[in-house]
Amino acid sequence: MKLILDTSEDLFSQLGYFGVTIKDVADRMGIHPALIHYYFDGKQALFDAVFERRVQYTVATRTAALDAYEAATGDSPTVEGALRAFYDGAFDIYINGGDGWRNFGRIFAQVNNAPGYGAEKMDTYFDPPVRRLVGILRKALPGAPLDDLYWCFQFTSGAYTLILSRTGRIDRLSDNLCSSDDYEAARERFVTFMAGGFEALYKRRQKAE
Repeated sequence: MKLILDTSEDLFSQLGYFGVTIKDVADRMGIHPALIHYYFDGKQALFDAVFERRVQYTVATRTAALDAYEAATGDSPTVEGALRAFYDGAFDIYINGGDGWRNFGRIFAQVNNAPGYGAEKMDTYFDPPVRRLVGILRKALPGAPLDDLYWCFQFTSGAYTLILSRTGRIDRLSDNLCSSDDYEAARERFVTFMAGGFEALYKRRQKAE
């Protein structure tokens, strides 16, 4: 079972949901497709199992980090502190988790950007921690319009999943000065950059009022 999930995870991460068949997985493993069908009722069930194997841990990690941050800061959070609670531990999972987690990161990015076969998974698993984060950000930016906070989160989420995709584009753009595999470099810069966007929009709104 683990070998089926590991092999499927690798293939889905490279080729996407629609680019992989049960036969592809079986051929990679050197087994008959019927053996995979014995365990999984089709490709959707296999993909769901691949995704759900790791997603519970990522949600639990973020929830625990938000719990700890709220307990430590009470009614005085900061934007950067809240975003670090939400994102830093998630980056650490991909930094330290090996190839399996890095493959899952690509799948996570696909799901986050795929209406019709994946986005509903984000609703199920990540809506509660995201709303929790937005609640903390409202304390950090009192009076901020709620739609601004959700748009800003949307921007951070898009950038985060682009990083997880490891497309190699930043390597080519920078003539290999940067590497899309360098999660440590992304983690070092990500939250500070994103917090600046939240705060800049907030200050602009305050001046306009």
